[in-house]
Amino acid sequence: MFDGFKQEAFRLETLDDYGRSGNADAYRLFLDGEPKPEDYNADWLDEVRGHVDAGRRMYRVHVVTRPLTPYLRYELGWGYTTNITAGEEFFILDVTERPNPLGGVGDFWLFDSVSAAPMRYAPDGEFTGADVLPEGRADEYVGYRDTALAHAVPFTNWWAEHGK
Repeated sequence: MFDGFKQEAFRLETLDDYGRSGNADAYRLFLDGEPKPEDYNADWLDEVRGHVDAGRRMYRVHVVTRPLTPYLRYELGWGYTTNITAGEEFFILDVTERPNPLGGVGDFWLFDSVSAAPMRYAPDGEFTGADVLPEGRADEYVGYRDTALAHAVPFTNWWAEHGK
């Protein structure tokens, strides 16, 4: 789906820990207080940069509750701050002091507002798969995206206040 989208790819993230789904080695370095490797996330940065340079938007909203888990401190502090350099956009929907306007909606990717792919995770955060839904189902996920964005703030603003 990343090869075929024409305008935008949106991701909703809702979990506090993806430690069993991502770069476990980098996460371990972070937990050990080591510096971020120079080539951290290089493949994803190339992917994002290619799309952004071609005029396609890539952006996310992450639903969070403070205090952040160690994994979220890693993901936001290393991942988001790095991925921004390639042009990926991030927003935070902080539900620490308010109800989650998305209720129990889980993680998904939405491509060009026509293709939705809800994602499945085990309780320990391990990615177990995604379901690409028929195009007629995308409107539901467009609504979730729009609700998330309406209640979210730009990551850099939120991080400046809550990231330390």
